[in-house]
Amino acid sequence: MTGMIEPERRAGAGAASAERPGQRANAADRHVGARIRERRVMMGLSQQQLAKMIGVTYQQAHKYERGLNRISAGRLFEIGQVLGVPVSWFFEGLTADTESQEASPRQRMCLELARNFALIDNEKHQEALSQMARALAAQSQAEREGQV
Repeated sequence: MTGMIEPERRAGAGAASAERPGQRANAADRHVGARIRERRVMMGLSQQQLAKMIGVTYQQAHKYERGLNRISAGRLFEIGQVLGVPVSWFFEGLTADTESQEASPRQRMCLELARNFALIDNEKHQEALSQMARALAAQSQAEREGQV
């Protein structure tokens, strides 16, 4: 008897999901995924490395980052631990009217810079790069103030 009821339940559940094709993930899922990618890149991790650290396939990690698949609370907690951020960090900047936006070229460049900086093993090289960035920023600021 149970075998007869179960297929009906599945059919009913399938019908409900058929009403909203492509709606498995929403703007919040895409926002959280983008924040995961942002933090992963900042830490210099590949998707494969992150996937291994949280015990999922590369494909699943990719779907999480794209916001194609929803992330359970437990999995998000685990991702936060691996990436060294609290769960709330993934929701920062999310508002009711937030629509997921692609990173601007400038944001991509900043993320790439952070990733590459993290990959430099030599602390003297990191410090030299940091000093150069400070000097260039001070020069740009001085030029802006001189134009005002």
